[in-house]
Amino acid sequence: MLDFNGFIPHSAGARRFKESSMTCPWRAIALAALLTLGVVSSAFAQTPDTTPAPAVPPPPAAAPPAESSTNGKDPFGEELVLEPKTIIYLKGNSTWDKALESLIDAFKSVYALLDKQGIKRAGPSMTIYTQADDTGFQFQAAVPIAEAPKDAPKGDIAVGQSPSGKALKFVHRGSYDSMDNTYEAITNYLDEKRLEAADSFIEEYQTDPVTTPEDKFVVTVYVPLK
Repeated sequence: MLDFNGFIPHSAGARRFKESSMTCPWRAIALAALLTLGVVSSAFAQTPDTTPAPAVPPPPAAAPPAESSTNGKDPFGEELVLEPKTIIYLKGNSTWDKALESLIDAFKSVYALLDKQGIKRAGPSMTIYTQADDTGFQFQAAVPIAEAPKDAPKGDIAVGQSPSGKALKFVHRGSYDSMDNTYEAITNYLDEKRLEAADSFIEEYQTDPVTTPEDKFVVTVYVPLK
C-alpha cells in the first residue's frame, strides 16, 4: 500500500497543494498526490461540503510551460493501454535532492548485470515509482528484457513485470530538473479531468539516463489509471 502523507490535489485544497511546491519539488508533490487524486476527488463528490467558502482572491494566471519541457507535437494526456513487459530491476530509495544520482547508480548496476550475463535489452530503461512523499521516494530502476534469464539474479536485483492497463501518456524534453514543470502540468491536467490514478507511476527514458547529458533528456511519463 502506498503512503503519500495526505497530499490532497483537489480544487478545495489547491492553494495548500501549490504552497507545498515552495518547499519541495513539484515532482515530489505530484508523485505523492497523483496516486491519490481519484480517491480524494470521489470522496468529495459523494460528500459535498455545504459550508460557505471564504472569499479569496482569484488565483494568478498560470505561467506558460517551460519551452524545454515539451513541444507541440508531443502527446499530452494521450490515452493508451500499457502491455506488461518482462523487466529486470533494482529496488531502491532516495531523497529528492539525490534523485538523479540514485537512479543513475541503480541503472549502472542493472546494466552491469545484463552485460555480465549477456542479457539483451528489449526496450528503453524505465523508473517505476512505488512510493513517494515530500522527502523521498522508493523506485524500481528497470530494463525490459525479451525473457527471464535461466539463472535468476540475486540480491537487490530481481525479474518481474512492468505495470499494465489503461494509462495516460505525457512527454518531457529538456533537463531532469525542469521535469518539475511537466509534473505540475500533469497534476493540473488530472485535477481538471478528475481522473483516478493507480498505484504506480512510470518514467520511460527515450534517452539513456546514464549516458545522456542532463539537459538533453527525453522522457515519456505514463500515469496508469484505475
